Amino acid sequence: MNHRLPWGPMGRMAGRRALLAVPVLAAVTFGVFAVAAASPFDPVKAYAGTAGLTASQENLDQLRVNLGVDQPLVTRWWNWLTSALSGDLGDSSVMRQPVADVIGERLGWSVLLAASAFAVAVVLGTGLGVLAARRPGGLLDRCVSSAAYTLEAAPAFWLGLLAIWFFAVELDVLPAGGLTDAASDTVTPGQVATHLVLPAAVLGISQLPWFFLYVRQGVADALDEDPVRGARARGLRERTVLLGHALRSGMLPMLTLIGSRVPELITGALLVETVFSWPGIAAATVQAATSVDFPLLAALTVLATVAVVLGNLLSDLLYAIADPRVGFDG
Repeated sequence: MNHRLPWGPMGRMAGRRALLAVPVLAAVTFGVFAVAAASPFDPVKAYAGTAGLTASQENLDQLRVNLGVDQPLVTRWWNWLTSALSGDLGDSSVMRQPVADVIGERLGWSVLLAASAFAVAVVLGTGLGVLAARRPGGLLDRCVSSAAYTLEAAPAFWLGLLAIWFFAVELDVLPAGGLTDAASDTVTPGQVATHLVLPAAVLGISQLPWFFLYVRQGVADALDEDPVRGARARGLRERTVLLGHALRSGMLPMLTLIGSRVPELITGALLVETVFSWPGIAAATVQAATSVDFPLLAALTVLATVAVVLGNLLSDLLYAIADPRVGFDG
C-alpha cells in the first residue's frame, strides 16, 4: 500500500497561501504605520528622552528629519517596504540598533518559550483528553473538565504571578524569572532549562484547555462510531482501540485548532515574557509601541502575521494528511 506523502499538492497549496499572504502583509504593515501616525506619542520626544525637554525646536525638527518622521505616511511606509524587500529592515530608534539585530537577539528565546509551551499544551491536552473520553462523566472527566473551563477564563499573566508566588516564593524550588541566576555572568543550558520551566509551564497550561476539550470531545464521539465498536467487538485491547482507532479520528478536529491558537500563543507569550522577565521580543514590542518606533513595529507585526499564516497552513496540511478525503485544494 502506497503511503507516500503528496508533496506536489502540498507544495501547490503552500504556494497559493504564500501568494495570498503578500497583499495581507502589505496591508498589515500599512495599517501599522497608519495607527502609529495617528498615535498621540511623539517618536522624536521618545528618541530624545530627557534631552528633548531642553532641546530647541530647531534641533527637534532636525531630529524629525533625521528619523524620517517628517515625511507623509505613505512615503514612510513605501520607503520602509522597499528597503525591507531588499533585506534592510531599518534602524530601531528606541533600541538604537538595526531592527534585524533587535529581532535576532530576542527571537530565539521567544521561539524556545513558545515551542516548549506548545509541546506542553499538546501533550498534556491530548493525554488528558483521551483519558477523560474513556469514561465520560467519571471522576477524572469531571475534575479535568472543570479545571479546563476555569483555566479558559484565567489570564496568562495572573497564572504567571500565581506560579511565581507558589513555586519561587513559598516553595523556593524554581527561579522567579530571568534567563540565568543573578550571580552568573554566563548563559548555560542548565540554567536556561531551569528558568524555562515556570514560563513554559504557565504558557502551556494557559493554552491546554482548548486542546483538552477538542480531543476529549473528538475521542468520545469516535468511541461511539461503528468502526470503533466493531474493533471492540472483535476483542481488540482497549489500548489498541483508543490509540489505533479512536484517537486518530478524535485528533482531526484538534488539528484545525493549531492555526487558530497561534495568535493566542503569541499574545500569551508576550504577557508571560513580561511577567517572568524572559529576554524575548515582549520588551521590544512594548517599547516599540510606546515610542512609535515605525521600523521595529512594522517588522514585529510582519513577524507575528507570518507566524499566524504558517500556523494556519500547518493545521490545514496536517488535517489533509490525516484525512486524505479532504485533499490539498484549499
